[in-house]
Amino acid sequence: MAAYLQWRRFVFFDRETVREPSGPDGAGAKPFALPPGIAVCDSGRGSLVFGDILCGAGRRQIWFLPRSLQLSSFQAYKLRVTHLYQLKQHSILVSIGEDEEGINPLVKVWNLEKRDGGNPLCTRIFPAIPGNKPTVVSCLTVHENLNFMAIGFADGSVVLTKGDITRDRHSKTQILHEGSYPVTGLAFRQSGKTTHLFVVTTENIQSYMLSVKDYPHLELDTHGCGLRCSSLSDPSQDLQFIVAGNECVYLYQPDERGPCFAFEGQKLIVHWYRGYLIIVSKDRKPSPKSEFAGNEAQNSDKQVLNIYDLCNKFIAYSSIFDDIVDVLAEWGSLYVLTRDGKIHVLQEKDTQTKLEACKFMLFRKNLFEMAINLAKSHHLDSDGLSEIFRQYGDHLYNKGNHDGAIQQYIRTIGKLEPSYVIRKFLDAQRIHNLTAYLQMLHLQSLANADHTTLLLNCYTKLKDSSKLEEFIKTSESEVHFDVETAIKVLRQAGYYSHAVYLAEKHEHHEWYLKIQLEDIKNYQEALHYIGKLPFEQAESNMKRYGKILMHHVPNETTELLKILCTDYRPSGGNEGPGMLEGKKANSEEFIPVFANNSRELKAFLEHMTEVQADSPQGVYDTLLELRLQNWAHEQDEQIKEKLHNEALTLLKSGRFKTVFDKALVLCQMHNFKDGVLYLYEQGKLFQQIMHYHMQNEQYKKVIEVCELYGDQEACLWEQALGYFARKEENCKEYIAAVLKHIENKNLMPPLLVVQTLAHNSTATLSVIKDYLVNKLQKQSRQIEQDEQRIQKYREETTRIRLEIEELKASPKIFQKTKCSICTSALELPSVHFLCGHSFHQHCFESYSESDSECPTCMPENRKVMDMIRAQEQKRDLHDQFQHQLKCSNDGFSVVADYFGRGVFNKLTLITDLPSGKTATTIEAGLQRELLIHTKRST
Repeated sequence: MAAYLQWRRFVFFDRETVREPSGPDGAGAKPFALPPGIAVCDSGRGSLVFGDILCGAGRRQIWFLPRSLQLSSFQAYKLRVTHLYQLKQHSILVSIGEDEEGINPLVKVWNLEKRDGGNPLCTRIFPAIPGNKPTVVSCLTVHENLNFMAIGFADGSVVLTKGDITRDRHSKTQILHEGSYPVTGLAFRQSGKTTHLFVVTTENIQSYMLSVKDYPHLELDTHGCGLRCSSLSDPSQDLQFIVAGNECVYLYQPDERGPCFAFEGQKLIVHWYRGYLIIVSKDRKPSPKSEFAGNEAQNSDKQVLNIYDLCNKFIAYSSIFDDIVDVLAEWGSLYVLTRDGKIHVLQEKDTQTKLEACKFMLFRKNLFEMAINLAKSHHLDSDGLSEIFRQYGDHLYNKGNHDGAIQQYIRTIGKLEPSYVIRKFLDAQRIHNLTAYLQMLHLQSLANADHTTLLLNCYTKLKDSSKLEEFIKTSESEVHFDVETAIKVLRQAGYYSHAVYLAEKHEHHEWYLKIQLEDIKNYQEALHYIGKLPFEQAESNMKRYGKILMHHVPNETTELLKILCTDYRPSGGNEGPGMLEGKKANSEEFIPVFANNSRELKAFLEHMTEVQADSPQGVYDTLLELRLQNWAHEQDEQIKEKLHNEALTLLKSGRFKTVFDKALVLCQMHNFKDGVLYLYEQGKLFQQIMHYHMQNEQYKKVIEVCELYGDQEACLWEQALGYFARKEENCKEYIAAVLKHIENKNLMPPLLVVQTLAHNSTATLSVIKDYLVNKLQKQSRQIEQDEQRIQKYREETTRIRLEIEELKASPKIFQKTKCSICTSALELPSVHFLCGHSFHQHCFESYSESDSECPTCMPENRKVMDMIRAQEQKRDLHDQFQHQLKCSNDGFSVVADYFGRGVFNKLTLITDLPSGKTATTIEAGLQRELLIHTKRST
């Protein structure tokens, strides 16, 4: 009979009766009871508010019941209180009541935070009369922004107060609506800056737009409802206006009617609470107009309170009460007031308890969709929802509904381990379902490399190229898989074009080149791709794949290497902004790339030496070796001559000074004579040059070498003489030339020359006759010169000895009249020396270095003394030399050491030492024989 009976019923609320606080003795508290006579009530700001409670003096009061159940009140009207409206965001209470008999309703606005003689401050009073026609007030509503208040009347009028409702000055009251049917409900709806007022009567429903001038209105429906049978939902139902008729419950937007629900029965009270629709109803269905027939107390029939969840379509709670006055919401609970003065509290259970209570029943009856909706509406966490989805998926899977099951499993992604689902769908017949799951797993970026491999294998097994392309050709910001794994799988499955696309798009350069070179074998495209890479990557990939590319596309590879090693800029502009200057690689590192490609290697090396003179040494070394190889193997004489000149030019470029030995070995390996001789000359290896000519028996060249380099290395002539002396053929001409130079430079003793030539059987005495004659003549002349010098030294010695004897035996007369330094006339005081020199005393003191030596003779005397000391020291060195020579194992090294110290240099003595006297004795005697006369004026 009633559609709502088909909805599932749950018990999501606990019902209790409000009891008075326990006494000091701890005895059980009795139920809390309000005095009889409640007319109206409301709630908000931490209190339940009641009006028109009958008390002793007949006065009508407004009562407040806080959570502590301590009632408080103040007198608001003299006769009765008919309507109350407590704002939820402000401590403002609006009441309507009567102070006089008759129809004289007054509106009073109370500020509960301010006091006036102990009572709340009444900030405004005005009569509630539409125009000049008194009528009964039927309903009241106030906007939370305090700028609108609407009062409905039994005659169908609606009075709107706009402005500050707490002040007379700042507000304006006008009749908004006039009609023939009593107004039974009002509600403000605020959406952004737009304000609407819903007006419901017993016969129609209208909405007014208050944010526009002239307040345009729209009739939404042609049926209405009774008093207290309308309410406004919260944002969970899009702030829809709810109208409960006896047949259905309708929901309205400001401009249209929304859904309706077939809840039968006479509706008495309608409220909205935290996403629930609360309806109090009874079975009999009188006309809404009968409520205005009088103020008799309502029938005390049993009444049913139902709490509906409209989103999930179930009844959250249902219970029977005796004569309900109203249902209030405060302190997170619902409070049901009954006519007998009792208060019943409905406390909503916590989410976990509600779900546990209903889950078993829903799962047992396979009502998973309802369980899911219920969990969502109660904001169950993602783990709880995931568990419901899993159980729902398992249920569908067991029933064989694999498509439905995979959709539920997809909703568990991020919570349920993917392997739980994957194992269920590994069968080939379910590969489509597995593909759908893996796709969603990747879209949520929760897939690992194994999942990517499995998904791509699914695509390849299904041969679904379109899906495969859609998967891999997503934009870069939407990549939800491991790219490298995808490339591997596609390559293994033979989808090379897809793998190449993926590698190029995501800059996996190594994989791109591997596939192009090893699978597709598109060498030209691979080389072009390398040319678009940034410098570092282009360099590393050319080192890795250069040999393969050189083998198949040698010319193009060589050209790219030339660019890479000189002035590289990516062809596609991939180096990034700011790269105005090109980069260059080390050309020497790419030489191994040219294995078995000598022609390209030569072109590359020659290009590098031309455009980059400071190329690495390895480039020049390799180019030299390459040119020598070509020269050695060339048969054509003209080409060979050209190659010869090229190799020699390269040697003379000055690039082989630091690698002299290496260049020399290369020239010797290829028997490149001119190169060898050039390097010998550059290295000043004159003996090697001569030996080279000796080995080739080039006698004239031997003589030329001696003439060119003999001044720098005198032993060349001696070696040349020994070489010709060992030759058995007639070499008289060359021997004579060598002997002539030896004679001129006095390079060898004659006896050594004779001994050297004695080994040659063809050399006769006539060959060295002229040499020996000239040598003997020179020695004779030298002997004569020596004898003359000896005679001179003897005469000089005799003269000096006579002078000494004369100084010893005879007085010395000083007859000098001029100073030997300044040549001025000699004046006293003066200084005279036995050598015959005289000086002014001041001149002597100014120029002499010693008081006992003549300044004029001192330099010559010192030379003699130095020679004597040197001879004495060398005599000591001779003894030491003889001792070291006898004790040393290597006598030659000792001789060489003393040669280096100049021990064997010639020394010419001016005079002989007297027998039995040393140089020290002579020096002491000379000092004693010096006589210094100093004359001073008296």
